Amino acid sequence: MKLSLSQRNAKDDTESLWQRCDACGSIVYKKVVEEKKKSCPECGFHFRISVDERIAYTLDEGTWVELYDNIESCDPLNFKAKKSYSEKYEAAKKKTGRRDAAVVGTGQIKGLSCVFAMVDANFIMGSMGSVVGEKLTLAAEHAREHKLPLIIVSGSGGGARMEEGLLSLFQMAKTSAAIKRLQDSGGVYITVLTNATMGGSMASWASLGDVIIAEPQALLGFAGPRVIAQTVRQELPAGFQTSE
Repeated sequence: MKLSLSQRNAKDDTESLWQRCDACGSIVYKKVVEEKKKSCPECGFHFRISVDERIAYTLDEGTWVELYDNIESCDPLNFKAKKSYSEKYEAAKKKTGRRDAAVVGTGQIKGLSCVFAMVDANFIMGSMGSVVGEKLTLAAEHAREHKLPLIIVSGSGGGARMEEGLLSLFQMAKTSAAIKRLQDSGGVYITVLTNATMGGSMASWASLGDVIIAEPQALLGFAGPRVIAQTVRQELPAGFQTSE
């Protein structure tokens, strides 16, 4: 059945005003979602937000100073699948306006200075490659050297970035060691786990916080629920691997 122009316009207007919650399925008014800082007014589920929105929602206005923004990954394996890694990487850079998934800087929260880092889920699912590992390590070292608390907001639904092979897996040990040095020096490390935080990121820096905060109903774990269900050959309970 074909839609008339007026019907199409009405449909477009509806979609621009309303959205469906991924968690509870409610149709919610986008303006209300924006007022609640991108969370569902019915169930409290947090929708994905951009790096710039995270900075605006979390840090005192005008205090953000970005660090280490000139680091960029290469393609050590000349990896090719449906798309080459180089093509995928360039597309992610164009989409986000960032050089890689990790964004690191300093800022203030209620007047208190901190090192603030984020992993952008919009950049290749927030997967951890050599640049993400390097920047999070530098964030931990900066916090230790300047005696500042470190806050990392995870958006790493992709785990370790397979296109970089062992270089990405090395980052698990590298980031964990840097965080341990920070904690051994008396520094405070806080992690904020968003939907989803999985794989090598969850198995390393994302789960090492002195204080761990998670968004409501965020998917957290190492392997995904579908893989686990196929492995154990049984149906998993509702809410399996969510933050609650």
